[in-house]
Amino acid sequence: MINKELQKRILSSLIIIPIVFFFIIKGSVFFVFFLGIFLLATAYEWLKMNKKRILKFIGIIYLVIITYLAYLLRNDLGLNIFIFVMIICIFTDIGGYIFGKILKGPKLTKISPNKTYAGVLGSFVFPIVACSIYAQLQGSTISFSSYSIFDVKFFLFQYDELKFILIVLFISLISQIGDLIVSYFKRLSKVKDTGNLLPGHGGLLDRVDGIIFAIPVSYLLFNYLS
Repeated sequence: MINKELQKRILSSLIIIPIVFFFIIKGSVFFVFFLGIFLLATAYEWLKMNKKRILKFIGIIYLVIITYLAYLLRNDLGLNIFIFVMIICIFTDIGGYIFGKILKGPKLTKISPNKTYAGVLGSFVFPIVACSIYAQLQGSTISFSSYSIFDVKFFLFQYDELKFILIVLFISLISQIGDLIVSYFKRLSKVKDTGNLLPGHGGLLDRVDGIIFAIPVSYLLFNYLS
């Protein structure tokens, strides 16, 4: 039997995810508008959650930088690379949630009491499967960006499957670390969620905590690989 909180989580995800991907795929002014809303919402939650001025200042500067890097990641490296990173982050969350709920087991850290070692395993397994399916669906003739090095062949053949998996695992790890970092600041502020914008999820920062750390690392990683 699915509890009411999980029902809210699923329903809100079914509504939010298609809307988000609409703006990402459309690009241009649509994506800029989306990033503007993203920045305003996350900045508001960060300012409301933290009491210390220095934390407020550092957080806002970081969010501004992340928003700009998200724009560059989408526009400079291409839509497929951006979606690739989003898939990793989304399925890192999903895998952690499902494995954690089903397998339970020892807790990972006091910083985030709901995190388990089983959840960490799921957070690695799910994005590997999802990204492999995504890469296969793209076909070898569709490039991940204007750089030929990011052709799907680069991941599956030229760069071999092992390195493809290592890239996914690395970005997933950064996403999980980002989740823990935001959880740490929530504990400092003695709040359960960063807000209540998303039913069943909490605040927007609760859902993008991994993404805002994966974006800069991914941008640097793929630029370095090019």
